[in-house]
Amino acid sequence: MANKKVIVGLGSCGIAAGAAKTFDKLESLKKVDNLLFDLKKTSCIGMCFREPLVEVIDETGSFLYGNVDESKAIEIVEKHIKNDEPVKELVVHSDIFDTPDDYFFQNQVKIALRNCGLIDPENIEDYEHRDGYLSIKKILNEKISNEDVIKTMIDSGLRGRGGGGFPTGIKWKFAYNNKADQKYIICNADEGDPGAFMDRSLLEGDPHSVLEGMIIGAYCIQATSGIIYCRAEYPLAIKRLNIALEQARAKGYLGRNIFGTAGFDFDIYIKEGAGAFVCGEETALIASVEGKRGMPRKRPPFPAEAGLWKKPTNINNVETFANVPWIILHGYEAYTQYGTEKSKGTKVFALAGKICNSGLVEVPMGITIRDVIFKLGGGIPNGKKFKAVQLGGPSGGCIPEYMADTIVDYDSVTATGAIMGSGGMVVMDETTCMVDIAKFFLNFTQLESCGKCTFCRIGTKRMLEILTRITQGKGREGDIEKLEELAYQIKDNSLCGLGQTAPNPVLSTLKYFRNEYEAHIRDKKCPAKVCKQLLTYTINPEKCTGCTVCAKKCPVAAIDGEKKLPHIIRQDDCIRCGDCYSRCKFDAISVI
Repeated sequence: MANKKVIVGLGSCGIAAGAAKTFDKLESLKKVDNLLFDLKKTSCIGMCFREPLVEVIDETGSFLYGNVDESKAIEIVEKHIKNDEPVKELVVHSDIFDTPDDYFFQNQVKIALRNCGLIDPENIEDYEHRDGYLSIKKILNEKISNEDVIKTMIDSGLRGRGGGGFPTGIKWKFAYNNKADQKYIICNADEGDPGAFMDRSLLEGDPHSVLEGMIIGAYCIQATSGIIYCRAEYPLAIKRLNIALEQARAKGYLGRNIFGTAGFDFDIYIKEGAGAFVCGEETALIASVEGKRGMPRKRPPFPAEAGLWKKPTNINNVETFANVPWIILHGYEAYTQYGTEKSKGTKVFALAGKICNSGLVEVPMGITIRDVIFKLGGGIPNGKKFKAVQLGGPSGGCIPEYMADTIVDYDSVTATGAIMGSGGMVVMDETTCMVDIAKFFLNFTQLESCGKCTFCRIGTKRMLEILTRITQGKGREGDIEKLEELAYQIKDNSLCGLGQTAPNPVLSTLKYFRNEYEAHIRDKKCPAKVCKQLLTYTINPEKCTGCTVCAKKCPVAAIDGEKKLPHIIRQDDCIRCGDCYSRCKFDAISVI
């Protein structure tokens, strides 16, 4: 028993599923029974669909238990901790025997996520025990020059994981070449895409990897100050970042003469964002840090020349920085063995939507979208058909099922009309209306528009009005052409990248699902049966028993009929709420 270690996943997903109660129960059992096992905390390991997760490590190996509530925690303690009898029916992954969920970890390569779920993110020693801060120490001890480190990053082929995909090393070189008395390095943690949680999980699970990546970047470009711009909606990430910053300062890894190197002064501060999607754009982010309204500006000059306070500034996202220490420690050759010719390394994806296994995965570039969804994500639940996947969030697009063999790299994804984006992968099935999806993302973009440029501010509003009209059964001939005209005007004339990509969800759905738009407009039907105003509920008299349940529950009394006789729905009065359909026990009500 004394050699056993029990680790509880306490990322946001785990806590939301009840992991804190599970931890407290394990802690209570340990105290009450005077048990000698080590109880530790960690973060999300990616299997969000199995939270709360508890890992037991004993002399034989590792046993990862899923869906562990308080009662299951008691069972694990009684059988596994006290009597060395693993509860196999609760194990979702093990290095001792096969489990039903083993496929989730197959095809994954953990570089950015290398420590998530394996360390206590609030303990710097845990990070150091897994080679943490060895990369920056290597650079300083071996006196590797700025130029050589930058060259290593260029040779690695690491491209910005925030969505733009610009080569990281080249970006650093630009900032290094611009000489100034003060330079800044910024970590963009303003993760705003619906369905995306990659950066949050990284910050919660391995904050020191991001700090070390920023320190290396600061060394390369000769920055003296760093800022992590993190959305305030991530309180746990901010908490663990603050703990990590305090620990790093206490060890002399941040501040003046860091790592005992004279003249190497660098510190990092957190700026909490207010949740504006546009602040994910570099120049809008900089404006926000300066205390101004988050609005983009024209480029050039680029931030590498005139960024924060008009000083040379480098901005990368969370995942990009997390990759940097690994590349420096293992060499660019080790990194380039993964990926494709123009997209090296791995990519973290957040799987969400109509998928069996929602969670976080890290895969080598070059894997197909289909393999991510079906081999790692477990496919589509409830026997439904896979229809499309949204990549790139509001700036991305929908890729249809017949293109799911597209490989995951920047150029291949862009060719479909979507973008890699930060890594949100929202899966859709046959019950998803693609017109409604386009409306959802455009509504998001329209609400989040900063309003600075006319094409984004007014153009997206006009597009949203057309889409709303179509989903309400009021679409007109020519609406599709108007949507396309507006979309290209917005793309060509918006000031920033967010405005330029705002029409992508509409354009991609028009490209691949034009028939659904036409059905809404011409036939006044929603093929996916999602748009309420286009639905018709009817009662089959042969199946109706006259139980009167539907009539009693109809909120507008639109159903007529005598008890034990077939009923009818008055279509003029029906509000398409679907209450009758959901309550009928005899399958007598149809939706057309």
